[in-house]
Amino acid sequence: MSANLLELTGVHTHIGAYHILHGVDFAVPEGGLTMLLGRNGAGKSTTLRTIMGLWQASQGDLRFKGRSLKGLATPDIATQGIAYVPESMGIFGDLTVKENMVLAARLARHAGELDTGRLDWIFGLFPALKKFWLYPAGKLSGGQKQMLAVARAIVEPRALILIDEPSKGLAPSIIRNLIEAFGELKRQQTTILLVEQNFMMAKALGDTVAVMDNGRVVHRGAMAELAEDEGLQQRLLGLSLGAHQ
Repeated sequence: MSANLLELTGVHTHIGAYHILHGVDFAVPEGGLTMLLGRNGAGKSTTLRTIMGLWQASQGDLRFKGRSLKGLATPDIATQGIAYVPESMGIFGDLTVKENMVLAARLARHAGELDTGRLDWIFGLFPALKKFWLYPAGKLSGGQKQMLAVARAIVEPRALILIDEPSKGLAPSIIRNLIEAFGELKRQQTTILLVEQNFMMAKALGDTVAVMDNGRVVHRGAMAELAEDEGLQQRLLGLSLGAHQ
């Protein structure tokens, strides 16, 4: 890992009358996977949505490749090479897997214009997508829908991928498949910011970590250090990574 690809400095976010983020500060180093951890309601999802411009920061700054994202519309942020996989997955259930992939590709107007080499690579990560290429996405299993959501984000090379709780509600075998896929993305030097409650996944994948509580970042450091310190895990998260092996 080298320089920081994304930096949040003093970021506040208000949603209506509610003050959700209270001066969030952390960085995402280029070429690595940063975990964003915290108890439910800590502000993790709001942080991702603020980065994507779905909710605008009311104070502070967000810088991507040294340039401010503050005030930009979501489509403008996406064109800079940032992809977002929301907790809801955001797929189009009435469209086929193929049609979902074409919609996610900025450089392709139809399936014939998709990068076939990259598509074969994605099929290697998620073989079920090739099998169900012409099926309506709404008929896929929960795990297959999550695979499609991630595949949409990587159908073209992205500088940064934001992923919100990809393992939620999935079977252990599907979670292992996602861990392998994210590991391959890391080997391809894709930068990832991952919100996750599955600590087996966090320990297996994370290079750096930021822990949030009550709309603030209360810890930053190496994921390996947090994974080895059960006392710190208990203090920051209320549980132990060792209990989630």
